[in-house]
Amino acid sequence: MEDLSSDSKRVHLDEVLGDLGAFGPYQLVTMAMLALVYATNSMYNVNYVFAVEDVGYRCKMPACETANSSFYAPWLNKSQQWDEPVKQCWLPTTTSDCQMSYHHGNERCTEWVYEIPDSFVAEFGLACEDWKPTLVGTAHSFGSMLGLLVQGQISDRFGRKTAAVFAGTMGAVLGLTKSFATNFWCYVCLEALEAAIGDALSPMFMLSIEIVEKKRVVLFQMILLNCYTCGLIVMPFIAYMVPYWRSFLRVIYAPTLLILAYAFFLDESIRWLYSKGKKDRAVKLIQKIAKRNNVELDKRQLDRLDYFDEETKRGQVSDRLVLLKTFKSKIMMKRFVICMVWWFTITLINYGMMISSVLIAGNKYVNFALLMLMDIPSNVFYWLVLSKYKRKLPLLMAFFVGGVFCISQPFVPKAYAWLGVALFMAFEMLATFSYNIVYIYTSELFPTYTRNSMHAICSAVGRMGSLLAPQTPLLMSYWYGLPTFLFGVTSILSGCLTLFMPETANTELPDTVDEAEQIGRTPKSQAPLLPEEEKKPDKVT
Repeated sequence: MEDLSSDSKRVHLDEVLGDLGAFGPYQLVTMAMLALVYATNSMYNVNYVFAVEDVGYRCKMPACETANSSFYAPWLNKSQQWDEPVKQCWLPTTTSDCQMSYHHGNERCTEWVYEIPDSFVAEFGLACEDWKPTLVGTAHSFGSMLGLLVQGQISDRFGRKTAAVFAGTMGAVLGLTKSFATNFWCYVCLEALEAAIGDALSPMFMLSIEIVEKKRVVLFQMILLNCYTCGLIVMPFIAYMVPYWRSFLRVIYAPTLLILAYAFFLDESIRWLYSKGKKDRAVKLIQKIAKRNNVELDKRQLDRLDYFDEETKRGQVSDRLVLLKTFKSKIMMKRFVICMVWWFTITLINYGMMISSVLIAGNKYVNFALLMLMDIPSNVFYWLVLSKYKRKLPLLMAFFVGGVFCISQPFVPKAYAWLGVALFMAFEMLATFSYNIVYIYTSELFPTYTRNSMHAICSAVGRMGSLLAPQTPLLMSYWYGLPTFLFGVTSILSGCLTLFMPETANTELPDTVDEAEQIGRTPKSQAPLLPEEEKKPDKVT
């Protein structure tokens, strides 16, 4: 009898994606559309650092408010290490000629004069309520955490494109709306709402890793991550040129109104179409890409292209049940818990360091841009290292080495301040490196039909770190090195947990729970044969 015909052999989607190419005209146009989302989303996540900037203020004393009085000058006395603005909450003692003393009396101020009269803090009268400006960042993180739980479900159920277009458009609308907020609590609600339903990055990321073959994913992501970083580098210069916070918000949110047009120009993920049994649409899209890239495909290869399991193919498993099936797997749950710790660590560290960067002495715009500039070599390093050393080992080393750097930084003698800054910058590079790996590593551990949901849930629960990040500067009142020490300890803890995760670099993206569970295990075909099996002849049909 003859062996099974090669015509009936299963064809993996990765083979077809490889034939279509990774950087043809079609992929480059798609990458350009994705780049806009990456670049603007980075601004939206931390724009409160500049929109809700910390400013100084002093008590208003009508009797002394004259144009020629030296009473107008007290924006000094800032500390040497941290550029902390002067703030007065109690009426100062003054002489008869209004020469102010920095010793306050027993009477609390009722009115204030602000260092920047049209700042966010001044317009909403937030003097002596330092917890309110930091609440904006916390509200954004909380909204993002809730939104990711829903966003992943929308993406897995209705498609990456549908989720991205809806979220991107709503993000632009809500971002522009909050620039017209008339009171503080209205702004906080809009901030949380925009983060909850206006984050298009999660579905766009899933689309980006599913549009090319597995071995090209890291290079594709490296390019997009540099677009994300460019958004962070450009943002402080926009804030410098457009200092009024309302105008600043309108400038950065207006470009994403273009995402509404993606409904006509962006295509759905081929993997998602197949996972939903939409084979006809998937084949037509493959043929469209082939034509655009001038690639010839074997039609018999498309006929044999099929990778989802029979239950999903017959439509007998609902979206809710396949998600429950993922959670019922002990292997999936172990990965889920570790991924949540990863996400908590990377969000706490990255957001905490970005916020701390504007407190360092010097020009806050330049400081922020320089810190973000360190992400570009980190992104390139991410591509080079993952291309050779896979996923697990680089992440493990980044967590451990970065943790040691961060724990050491507060103990550097003041005479070697340059070394402390160098450790801070090195840790920023490693923190970004870890963030990039965790983002792609998480997506490779779970099956296609729940990939975005599991990725979003891990990210959402892990966002507890970004909820705490805006509050970390308050820890400096106990010890100036406490925030960085905390970052280092959590980094080392995550490194320890990484030891329990499988390597995913040389495996295809799993499409079912069974395939996902096999990651890290020795395939049966590669397992050593038992003596009895060696004697058995090969079966033929």
